[in-house]
Amino acid sequence: MKPKLTLVGAGPGDGELITLKGIRTLRQANVVLYDDLANHTLLEFAPEQALKIYVGKRAGKASFTQEEINELIVRLAQEYGHVVRLKGGDPYVFGRGFEEFEYARRYAIDCEVVPGVSSSIAVPASQGIPVTSRGVSESFWVITGTTRNGQLSDDLQLAAKSKATVVVLMGMSKLHEICELFCKAGRGHLPMAIIQNGTRADEQCVIGQVCNMESLAAEQGVGAPAVLVIGEVVALHPSYLAESMRNFSMAY
Repeated sequence: MKPKLTLVGAGPGDGELITLKGIRTLRQANVVLYDDLANHTLLEFAPEQALKIYVGKRAGKASFTQEEINELIVRLAQEYGHVVRLKGGDPYVFGRGFEEFEYARRYAIDCEVVPGVSSSIAVPASQGIPVTSRGVSESFWVITGTTRNGQLSDDLQLAAKSKATVVVLMGMSKLHEICELFCKAGRGHLPMAIIQNGTRADEQCVIGQVCNMESLAAEQGVGAPAVLVIGEVVALHPSYLAESMRNFSMAY
């Protein structure tokens, strides 16, 4: 069979948020390599005889290194034909999708990308938080919480000074540093949300301000995987509005 790689975005967690094209692609797979954040129920769309191999990681603990995944894609495509790489969210939003795409192309393997619904937009929306809203936020940043060298992105320092909504993916391990950075920039008053397991049945959301988010997160026991949202749009969350009204009524 002709070797082929298709990167498929599985969406943010809810199995129903994959695209129709993603489902159709899974049905044509000879091999499925899937991540931790891809809903495992989606494997049911792949043919029963297709190989299904877990290659994900959680909190930095990988079952395979990225180099091993790249090599596995090529070997399996050459041996079995169509390899579907099922990745949480969108393959090209902090998913290392292009690295895998480019590596496979070096071996003359046909490659295709099926975009997915990114958690950077869908997870806030699932909690009623728009990343943009007229008169509140005119733009948004999507930033990784941890760069390749394990440090905070320099872009966060720029984002902390803007009026844009800031969405941080893979940022829970750097929560203290992120909150400290915004506080030092005089933005500790900004509304903030942490949304764990976004769009899944066990989704949990903590709403507060940057200045008290560390203590709130600890009290409510939220952890990775989570999306961090910072900006005035978080104040549109129903619980934030309700708390604001309660504080207002208590003051008067």
